Amino acid sequence: MSATPQHRAKVSEREARQVAEAAREQDWRKPSFAKELFLGRFRLDLIHPHPMPADEDARRGEAFLAQLRDFCETKIDSARIEREAKIPDETVNGLRELGALGMKIDTKYGGLGLTQVYYNKALALVGSASPAIGALLSAHQSIGVPQPLKMFGTQEQKDAFLPRCARTDISAFLLTEPDVGSDPARLATAAIPDGDDYVIDGVKLWTTNGVVADLLVVMARVPKSENHRGGITAFVVEAAAPGVTVENRNAFMGLRGLENGVTRFHQVRVPAANRIGAEGAGLKIALTTLNTGRLSLPAMCVGAGKWCLKIAREWSAAREQWGKPVAFHEAVGAKISFIAATTFALEAVVDLSSQMADEDRNDIRIEAALAKLYGSEMGWLMADELVQIRGGRGFETAESLAARGERAVPTEQMLRDMRINRIFEGSTEIMHLLIAREAVDAHLAVAGDLIDPDKSLTDKAKAGAKAGGFYAKWLPKLVTGPGQLPRSYAEFHPAGHPDLSGHLRYVERSARKLARSTFYAMSRWQGRMETKQGFLGRIVDIGAELFAISAACVRAELLRTTEEYGREAYQLADVFCRQARIRADELFDRLWTNTDDLDHKVVKGVLGGTYAWLEQGVIDPSGEGPWIADAAPGPSKRENVHRPIR
Repeated sequence: MSATPQHRAKVSEREARQVAEAAREQDWRKPSFAKELFLGRFRLDLIHPHPMPADEDARRGEAFLAQLRDFCETKIDSARIEREAKIPDETVNGLRELGALGMKIDTKYGGLGLTQVYYNKALALVGSASPAIGALLSAHQSIGVPQPLKMFGTQEQKDAFLPRCARTDISAFLLTEPDVGSDPARLATAAIPDGDDYVIDGVKLWTTNGVVADLLVVMARVPKSENHRGGITAFVVEAAAPGVTVENRNAFMGLRGLENGVTRFHQVRVPAANRIGAEGAGLKIALTTLNTGRLSLPAMCVGAGKWCLKIAREWSAAREQWGKPVAFHEAVGAKISFIAATTFALEAVVDLSSQMADEDRNDIRIEAALAKLYGSEMGWLMADELVQIRGGRGFETAESLAARGERAVPTEQMLRDMRINRIFEGSTEIMHLLIAREAVDAHLAVAGDLIDPDKSLTDKAKAGAKAGGFYAKWLPKLVTGPGQLPRSYAEFHPAGHPDLSGHLRYVERSARKLARSTFYAMSRWQGRMETKQGFLGRIVDIGAELFAISAACVRAELLRTTEEYGREAYQLADVFCRQARIRADELFDRLWTNTDDLDHKVVKGVLGGTYAWLEQGVIDPSGEGPWIADAAPGPSKRENVHRPIR
């Protein structure tokens, strides 16, 4: 079999960038705390006082959480799901009866109409009982049929599909292909107009929920022709339609109950009435949907952090070494402190971003992306630290622990389940690039033509004048600010509590430093800036730490005024901010002191075979076959493993 399927689309780097750029939301019609942060402006007023849900929203949300908690405690057997690699049908049907499929769907369509805040709290709860169930519910509602229809669907589409999604039908989102991940310019699945229909041909990979789905959101390319603008377009497709075949149910290192597969479309007729939005709007619909949809993943990371903290606390108090509980040995205690402080901050980030999404006063595209990036990275670290705290028992399966008479704590499963979060819904590396692009948007808006090789001298001259005016006003504001005044943000230093005001002053100073660093880098590298992915990743990671510090402080102040554990919240926020500042300072140092250029030379040598001698002395146990499966269009030659749950 050929290792390079002949049907693969050939797309230049520039063409790929143009497709991605066209899919971006171009305008900023609402303020953005994170965007301002990257521009060196610490707009605390955008997040403080902490926004709060309406009383009725909170009442309905809490009532559902109570029902869901009872269901999770009595109806979900996480050990069985892990053992059988499948969510039992009766569990899915129980979730249907509870209304969990319609948490985010408006009540007029049969849904529960929960806010983003309570939807995310529900995902954290159910995800702690079973990450596979959390993934099923999230894929169905955050990126499946309900969300894009809510935002872009016609009234007829909402009337036809939302009641089904709210109570009975499971949905899936199909974008990725065997040779297309984060580079949609090479999307091969085609949708050919034919009268009042489109005919879809192609193969989709890693279709979460695809094995059991009733409805699919499918991204396919419509060719440009007379009366058809063409481009990547979104469709609602019936999973049981003729020509739709689920060819494989994929298996993974974690999330063993995930119903994720490979789906082939062969001459699948889809009514034009099922097209979501205009032709060519598919990627923009997907990215806009993800602005809030991405919050579901860090919400489940919050749930994981809370569980890690519970197990670390209980185990470290029971396990003794050298005459005292292991928690009181500094090496272990530091890990417990990290888990506690980070869980507090992650919940602060998710709750703040979710409430801002509910209020719709701010543009949260960067905040949601930062939450996903930060939550997945820190969630993984917390799970890894818990395995270390548990020692050999952390590496042992829950089933094995129970077999020899100990508590069945699924620590190693948690680690396996958490690993995908750094890849799901945009890998860490892609999130770095996505956020970096948004972070420098203001610069490109005024100076982009200066570094564009295709622009004329006249265009560059106009851009130079425009940029000169912008930077003449902007740069002087990066010199000084409230962060240099000792009494700034004094309300965050109430009597008898740790001083959080100093952390906010740090954020203000660091935001200006971050903006200056970005400007210097753009001046230095100009058109080559986009190739400096190491630098851009560190810029984004600094921004993530600053956002988390801000959210943690604002949440601590909220809890001080509303809960009896406000003092303890201040303590956790203080510890987290101190830890985060150390990480941010290290990242600042690494902006200019790193091995990026040397790494590039080594990579060229590795791919060129220079170091092939280093690979000698081992056996490769990999099987035969191509690196990427051939996904040429055509009829399926495999059994359909589609398994709708009834």
